[in-house]
Amino acid sequence: MKIGELIGTGRTADVYALDEHRVLRRYRDPSHGDPASEAAVMIHLARHGYPVPAVRPEDTPGPDSLIMERITGPTMTEALLAGTITPDRAGEELAGLLNRLHAVPAPETAPPGHRILHLDLHPENVLLTGSGPIVIDWSTAEVGPPGLDSAMSALILAQVVAGMAVGLPPAALEAVREVLASLLRNLADPAAPLFARARARRAANPTLGPHEVALLDDALRIIEAIPR
Repeated sequence: MKIGELIGTGRTADVYALDEHRVLRRYRDPSHGDPASEAAVMIHLARHGYPVPAVRPEDTPGPDSLIMERITGPTMTEALLAGTITPDRAGEELAGLLNRLHAVPAPETAPPGHRILHLDLHPENVLLTGSGPIVIDWSTAEVGPPGLDSAMSALILAQVVAGMAVGLPPAALEAVREVLASLLRNLADPAAPLFARARARRAANPTLGPHEVALLDDALRIIEAIPR
């Protein structure tokens, strides 16, 4: 298998082109992901019509890699920066993706009321294509209460606002705050009861640095200040 150019990178994995139809997602540290489990989640979601890159069960070439469909389109972050999507619409789209995800039947072994959660659904993990948004990076997915997923997405956005508070134009801060407010308005599952649990989970994330963890309490205050 010939691996092509590096076309994307995140906190835990890199994405390489294989050809015009497929990419290889490789974890830099195999302990940070389970490609077989990730593929199983994506296959389950695709069977229920949820927008994820196509993957086949046999496309896990090793304990650190996953082969999947190559998706063409900007991230939601890139679209926001380019002005091709408004902050209000971006928040509405994120909420819609969470609401759709939590409507997908959970695996039979899941406790009552639990659903598949992404737990890292934010504008960098949404690709905007001609046929609609596609959600990527399912490495953190697990089964749990839907409100936790909603709380995590809101907390991540609020953390961005808290981190941007120094040295950036007020318009940039206001745009992210508007995405957050729109997300909170459009969520089907109440996030508020699970913000403390989301904060604890986020603080325990080994890919976050001390400065990022220190922003979490400010992030919660930002969320509390948004009228809804």
